[in-house]
Amino acid sequence: MSDIHQPSLFDESADLPRPAKGGRAAAAKPPPAPPATPPDDKERGEGPLHRLMDGNFLQYASYVIRDRAIPELEDGLKPVQRRILYSLNQNDDGRFIKVANIVGYTMQFHPHGDASIGDALVTLVNRGYLIEGQGNFGNIHTGDPAAAPRYIECRLTDLAATQLFNDDLTEFIPSYDGRKKEPVILPAKLPLLLMLGAEGIAVGLSTRILPHNFGELLQAQIAILQKKSFQLLPDFPQGGLIDARDYDEGRGKIRARAVIDQKDEATLVVRELPYGITTELLIASIEEAAKKGKIKTKAIRDYTAGQVEIEIALPADTDIQQTIQALYAFTQCEVSLSLRPIVIQEQRPVELSVHDILRHNTRRLVDLLRKELQIERRKIDEALQAASLVRLFIVHRIYKRIEECKTAAEVRQAILDGLTPFRDQLRREITTADLDMLLAIPIRRISLYDINKSRKEEDDLLADFAAVENNLTDVTAYTIKYLRTLLRDYAGEWPRKTKAAKFDTIEVRELTAEEHAIGLDKDKGYLGFGVGGEPLFRCSSYDKIILVWNDCRYRVIPPPEKMFVDKNLVYAAIFDRDHVMTLVYEADGISHLKRFAFGGVIQNKDYACVPGGESARCLFFSDSQPATLYVKYAPRKGQQIHQQEFDPRKVAIRTPKTRGIQMTTKKIADISTQKPRNWDDKAGPKGALLK
Repeated sequence: MSDIHQPSLFDESADLPRPAKGGRAAAAKPPPAPPATPPDDKERGEGPLHRLMDGNFLQYASYVIRDRAIPELEDGLKPVQRRILYSLNQNDDGRFIKVANIVGYTMQFHPHGDASIGDALVTLVNRGYLIEGQGNFGNIHTGDPAAAPRYIECRLTDLAATQLFNDDLTEFIPSYDGRKKEPVILPAKLPLLLMLGAEGIAVGLSTRILPHNFGELLQAQIAILQKKSFQLLPDFPQGGLIDARDYDEGRGKIRARAVIDQKDEATLVVRELPYGITTELLIASIEEAAKKGKIKTKAIRDYTAGQVEIEIALPADTDIQQTIQALYAFTQCEVSLSLRPIVIQEQRPVELSVHDILRHNTRRLVDLLRKELQIERRKIDEALQAASLVRLFIVHRIYKRIEECKTAAEVRQAILDGLTPFRDQLRREITTADLDMLLAIPIRRISLYDINKSRKEEDDLLADFAAVENNLTDVTAYTIKYLRTLLRDYAGEWPRKTKAAKFDTIEVRELTAEEHAIGLDKDKGYLGFGVGGEPLFRCSSYDKIILVWNDCRYRVIPPPEKMFVDKNLVYAAIFDRDHVMTLVYEADGISHLKRFAFGGVIQNKDYACVPGGESARCLFFSDSQPATLYVKYAPRKGQQIHQQEFDPRKVAIRTPKTRGIQMTTKKIADISTQKPRNWDDKAGPKGALLK
């Protein structure tokens, strides 16, 4: 490898060859050899390339968080939603507009392709609050997509048109190419973030805020203004049931369920879906559960159109209530939704509770209404000024003064001189704009001027001005009145669809207690629920199985479909770590009796229920607590004792690794918990257990 240092594209200190006088590049002098120890900045990974990647990544992350995925706290909208609504407002003439046209117009502000704009618009239409659709906008129940944008139309709802826009209160910035102006934030007077809900995945964080009921949100805002307590629970377009005990003001989680009715003794009908689940997903989950044997079904028929209707036909003699519980336990008839309400506030992502979000929306509503009242007061004041000037100009024939004037300056001065005696009747000082307005009055209007009508118009303006002044003295009361008007006009259009309930805990183990029939093929040495042969027991897929072999090994495993266990298996059952076992084993010619509980184990790992290092043979193993063990010894020359009784209850319960109590050094032929027929009660002493 060459010792000459090669200059890098990112090496700011690299010496590049310079052209010589003859036009050829002069040979570059080889730079000094690199030091033995690399520079400190490169040890820390802070070279030019690292800084370049850091800067680009942070710029990208900031862009995705603020401009794509996370909604703004102020108006509750993501940029694409705000641009769609602004585009609709700019093109609003009361008639439906082709979605393709709106998508194209929105692309002047949103440089991310038509697909993302179209999808966001369809979602807003299906929410129902802000955009009214005409045509096929898909189906939120089945998940069917909307028709192509050229075939469907939309327009702003009356609620959106009246509550989201006010150019006097909107800050505009240039669009991405500088050709257009777009709003930074819409002056929305509605709690849009909680009405619509939001989901988004950005770099390093995500947000999930559930939609809430329109009327309940406005009622809660009134409660905030009245300094009363309030409660907010999600409300979904699909309906369904929710258990919101862990909602924690939008920072916890909820459980959502489908509404399932019993049609007859062998048919269940799903009427409403959990949030975020379509009929296709639900049916697929039911079929998967049936395939695994968790639910028994005969047929599933989907009749969903405008409303959800999924019929589930069950076999005869099926327990309906248990099947409903199984549907909630093993299918997407019940889902758990974890929430994280992250929003953009002052250009930074923050996590707020839904109560904090609504309180902020309410404060902003009060501020917007105050500004609107101030603008309205200024406009009324200007209208009164103009009406007074016109009245004075015409009634006192001030226009006659300009007939002899020869220049524009003389005309203006003549009007000013004519109005000077009446300045106490004006709202403010006369401006050049006022004079231009008077000079623009047509002769026809002067000749048809009605003083009584003019007086009435001024009186009406004065009454309006007084009303605005009164509202400004107590903006909170005005806001409450404003919210109640919205409730009266719109809340009836969106009643609550999702019912709150407390769900009972479903014992999954009980529902699946007899899911699998474990069998043992003794001839081939296979065990599992897919094995024929001797049936051992039934268990759940949530159970664990304990296997014990003749050499005193044991292992805990999940229920297998088919597993080779060889022919030396002596015990198989559902694992219970605290259940007391009775074991007699022989090691080094000595038989021991012990009682123990398995305790904690790692699945699929072999353990020994005798002290480590011993070669043992299992003589008796039982999960019962026998009162007596009847032991028969193998015949042996000179042996006087051929049988004995032992009481295992006298043995203390230990761990699997303990040795146990010595029973005998004789060779045991048979051990039984029941007295054998050939048992001689007079022969042989009681067995003594030696420590």
